[in-house]
Amino acid sequence: MKKIFVLAVLAFSVITSWGQSTPNVNIPYDYQFYQKFNQQIYSQDNKLHSSIKGIYSDGVEIAASYDSLMKIGMDTLNKGSWVHRKLFNEHLLEFNGEDYKVYADFLPDFQVGRDFSGKRNTWLNTRGFQVGGSVGKQFSFYLNGFENQGKFVDYVNRYIVTNQVVPGQGSGKLGTDTQDWSYVTALLSYTPNTHLNFSLGYDKNFIGDGYRSMLLSDVSSNYSFFRVRATLGAVQYQTIFAYMLDPGAPKLTADRRLGDRGKWMAAHYVDWNVTKKFSVGFFQAVTWADAEVEGKRGFDFNYVHPFIFLRPVENTNTTSPDKMRLGFNLKYEVLKNTALYGQFMFDEFTAKEFFAGNGYWANKYAVQLGLRGSDLFKVKHLNYLAEFNTARPYTYAHFDRVSNYSNYNQPLAHPFGANFREFLGILNYSYKRFDVQGEALYSRYGKDPDGQNYGGDIFKSYDTRSVQYGSKVGQGIKTNLYFARAQVSYLLNPKYNLRLELAGAFRRESSTTVENSSLLTFGIRSSFRNIYHDF
Repeated sequence: MKKIFVLAVLAFSVITSWGQSTPNVNIPYDYQFYQKFNQQIYSQDNKLHSSIKGIYSDGVEIAASYDSLMKIGMDTLNKGSWVHRKLFNEHLLEFNGEDYKVYADFLPDFQVGRDFSGKRNTWLNTRGFQVGGSVGKQFSFYLNGFENQGKFVDYVNRYIVTNQVVPGQGSGKLGTDTQDWSYVTALLSYTPNTHLNFSLGYDKNFIGDGYRSMLLSDVSSNYSFFRVRATLGAVQYQTIFAYMLDPGAPKLTADRRLGDRGKWMAAHYVDWNVTKKFSVGFFQAVTWADAEVEGKRGFDFNYVHPFIFLRPVENTNTTSPDKMRLGFNLKYEVLKNTALYGQFMFDEFTAKEFFAGNGYWANKYAVQLGLRGSDLFKVKHLNYLAEFNTARPYTYAHFDRVSNYSNYNQPLAHPFGANFREFLGILNYSYKRFDVQGEALYSRYGKDPDGQNYGGDIFKSYDTRSVQYGSKVGQGIKTNLYFARAQVSYLLNPKYNLRLELAGAFRRESSTTVENSSLLTFGIRSSFRNIYHDF
């Protein structure tokens, strides 16, 4: 009976996919690149589900714009030499058949820099590649890989040494001064009909309309996942089943037989475009340890069911060690090219304590509010974003770090973890092959004195908390962070984002001491990778 059911599902998929042209070619998520679609994504003339990323390059809403971006400065008469075309217009290798497309590129990322405050030279030597393509109208694939060596500005290098991970990428031969690591991404996408997409990946996911996400962001390293998207009219549903690693957790054996501790995540998100201007999304996610000292648990099939609330399922386990989180994403397009957006994430909530106004530690939540748009002051291609984020102390943490909201020693939501307030703004302007971007950020957060836990470090058990009542954002060692960054780039080849880039950044962190960083870098860069150093 089970075999008959599987065959019936496959037959239905084949029949419904016959002759259809459906979007399934995923664009790797990168904020700087994605904002170039602001006018299409946040248009009142369509109902694109803007909070679910990545988006598809062959989707009807952005296909024309994506094609235009891939042809910036292109010699349409094709008069250039082979070397000129490969350097400025085309993929290094490209094969096109009647029902398939395959391309491949070399992806360099070579940078040199100077940290004037720390009197430290920085550099990055990355050799990468990408291979992608599509077979028919329903199947696409993408793979990239990078081999890296580098020397970072002091505060980034200190983060790497402390957490044993290169932010947003991974681990490797990490030293105290220079680093050596690798990084890889893979995604298989299958769209059997206009309503369904299945993806198997080693990548990241992002939910939201902002630069940050308080629900699920791309801050951490890549992880393995299976993702399903279903679209029906104005509603799009996404479910993610992911397996992640926690190398910082205590090992289950003294030797290397069991490797790093693992964790699972099931995350469901439904986005409803109520009108052309207003949309609302509901998010739920649960994380749990793959194994404990007492034994192996593995994947919990109770969380497979996609269209139900996960909290009642978790509660059926009367002594559940799992951690549940609920959230909302809202967006309203207030003007033709302007969207107001926000997020609210519940970690834990006790109504009695909340309304008592006593700062109970377990009333934990995170909030985002922002405004973004395009063509500011009627200047075409001038994109902007202004955003506020905050998370109360102990948010995203758990009694066991293996089931907290993190992946590979990095948060799954905001890079600051919890116990912070943040204000940031970003401006971006593109003219032909030139791109200029500026970012300014201010954050206030609380650090932990030695041996104490004021709720900013989500990897500490909340059972070790230093505050029961009177918990407030910024408690602990009060710290102010000022960060500004400006970059100018010239696009050499739009096919794989090859560009010359000059950037300058200033960072000032003040608490009991003051630390300044002033960094200037220049390099030839490529690929679409969101790597955050503004923390």
